[in-house]
Amino acid sequence: MADTSFLAWPFFEDRHRAFAAALDAWAAGALGGIDHADTDAACRALVAALGRDGWLAPTAADAGERLDVRTLCLARETLARHDGLADFTFAMQGLGTGAISLFGTPEQRRWLEATRAGRAIAAFALTEPQSGSDVAASTMTARRDGDAFVLEGEKTWISNGGIADLYTVFARTGEAPGARGLSAFLVPADAPGLGVAERLHTIAPHPLARLRFAGVRVPAAALIGRPGEGFKIAMSVLDVFRATVAAAALGFARRALDEAVARVKARRVQGAPLAELQMVQGHIADMALAVDAAALLVYRAAWTKDAGAARVTREAAMAKLHATEAAQQVIDLAVQLHGGDGVRSGAVVERLYREIRALRIYEGASDVQRVVIARATLG
Repeated sequence: MADTSFLAWPFFEDRHRAFAAALDAWAAGALGGIDHADTDAACRALVAALGRDGWLAPTAADAGERLDVRTLCLARETLARHDGLADFTFAMQGLGTGAISLFGTPEQRRWLEATRAGRAIAAFALTEPQSGSDVAASTMTARRDGDAFVLEGEKTWISNGGIADLYTVFARTGEAPGARGLSAFLVPADAPGLGVAERLHTIAPHPLARLRFAGVRVPAAALIGRPGEGFKIAMSVLDVFRATVAAAALGFARRALDEAVARVKARRVQGAPLAELQMVQGHIADMALAVDAAALLVYRAAWTKDAGAARVTREAAMAKLHATEAAQQVIDLAVQLHGGDGVRSGAVVERLYREIRALRIYEGASDVQRVVIARATLG
């Protein structure tokens, strides 16, 4: 049983506590029946189940409302603790529609009903082969042609690539050099000219793809926000969802700590539980400290955003950097405490070991977060 005492912290309201308890109970019962052998099929099933039972509602905001970042973080932490792929599907419904929630027109917002109900799968297409964290270096173009835009170029490492129904795509419209010349577009997956150039396979299976846009024509109404606002839109979305990556890492770390505690209590060495060894106790103490420190940073960032802060770039960067790095260390210790069983394929801690690694890279790698924090501190 994971520690839930943190829910008594003043960051939360009663509605957050009720949400976390209800989702935890649902996940314990509903997620075990979904077969993960086929990753694409599992993601479709997870989106459908989450949407059917109302758990995708927080991934988008009603017109005039703000996204509740504390709820998003609690959802990701809870789902990650139970099932990494369930966390992934929840997160991508939010990230993929974040630009529409924050900047979309009434017509564009019609997609949100389908994504929240689990009837449509969303994706966020920002990264390119030559521009990952350096968004301003994007080269994909969107050329104005009458009452339409024509998109040319590639995107890569796109989560839900190949199974999504809609993509939020960022392309260069050329209003100015660098970051000021990007715009955001809503592109249906069945748009002529949009294809999957390559499916990408990783150590923790997720639906990932390199996408090719070959003369993809979308109406001018597909533009999200105004021309040249793409960088601002992308950063605004990441400002909300970066803290949720930290929350997912926190969920993985909590599960690893739970598994380690159970292991050292049950495993006996020389007639006594492992838990009685002082060095083992030291490892457990380090893990518990790392988890609580991560939780404080995650929910400080989420609370700050929910309290009305225009940006939480520094707070979110600190949360993501610490939580993902700390989770890697906690999970590594959990594997060590399991001995040979820790590296057995299919073991819980072995799965966590594979799942945590990508979180230190996507939505801003750890070294990028250090730059963000340093600039905010020095500035």
